[in-house]
Amino acid sequence: MSGPDISVVICVYTEDRWEDILAAVASVRAQSRPALETLLVVDHNDLLRERLAKEYKEATDVRVLANAGPRGLSAGRNTGIAASYGEVIAFLDDDAVAERDWLRHFASSYADPRVMAVGGRTEPIWASGRRPAWFPEEFDWVVGCTYRGLPPGRVRVRNVLGGNASFRRTAFDAAGGFATGIGRDGDKRPLGCEETELCIRLTRARPDAVLLIDDRAVIHHRVPEAREHFGYFRTRAYAEGLSKALVARSVGADKGLESERRYATRVLPAGVARGLRDAVLARPGGAGRAGAIVAGVLTAAGGYVVGSVRARRGGATYSVAAIEGGGDE
Repeated sequence: MSGPDISVVICVYTEDRWEDILAAVASVRAQSRPALETLLVVDHNDLLRERLAKEYKEATDVRVLANAGPRGLSAGRNTGIAASYGEVIAFLDDDAVAERDWLRHFASSYADPRVMAVGGRTEPIWASGRRPAWFPEEFDWVVGCTYRGLPPGRVRVRNVLGGNASFRRTAFDAAGGFATGIGRDGDKRPLGCEETELCIRLTRARPDAVLLIDDRAVIHHRVPEAREHFGYFRTRAYAEGLSKALVARSVGADKGLESERRYATRVLPAGVARGLRDAVLARPGGAGRAGAIVAGVLTAAGGYVVGSVRARRGGATYSVAAIEGGGDE
């Protein structure tokens, strides 16, 4: 098998996703290019950790670990990085399944030594069986999926998306770990952007670093019924604004909002125009999609303003020591 050894880290936190977790692990074990190992990092849930340890007690390719840092996704990922052995560490959401060639496509990009990170394409699996008519593809990031506006193919990007991503181990040596003050931390508010902040730090530490998205590396992400409603859409958009403010505070607004400016000035106006055109043509959901885009932008902007004020009071924590210790400084 040519190319780097790849460890896969899946961060888990609730028994409510038991079947999803088993499906995620099974999809990794079925890869055409086998993973070196799969690490299940359990976020401060002893019952789940014990249950998973029992489930995989005979497995030589699956390890179950406790999050060694504070509650949250970033510290869980840092724990997985510290415990893994692969030259590349890939991350898969606990409610997603990877297509058979997922790791093979990741590995092919690392033949170029400049490549420090590779992400893939994430497709939604809607609980209701179909996309809600009002839900714009431009906002699929709300449910953790690839959104309209990202370029197709294998292309260079500012940042990869965390639920379907991989990093060369030396990327963490250069930039440190995931910031524990940005992403989800067990609170009910669906924060994010920790991978964005890490990628920007990485390219500052290694200006020659290449970050890619390869849309052949596909996973399918479950969208629960509760996230198909406008209430969640609005909550997630507001949380994204809060998170973007923390990123801008950490790495500067120029880099922190570089991609977002293009998205807001090109992708979203085109989406509104498509929605209005569909409404004129009496196509289902056109007006709703246009309205949702406008509402999403305004809500995220409000979150950004509030987050900017809050960010002045404190910041995110990250370092190589944070990885080695599995937590923050």
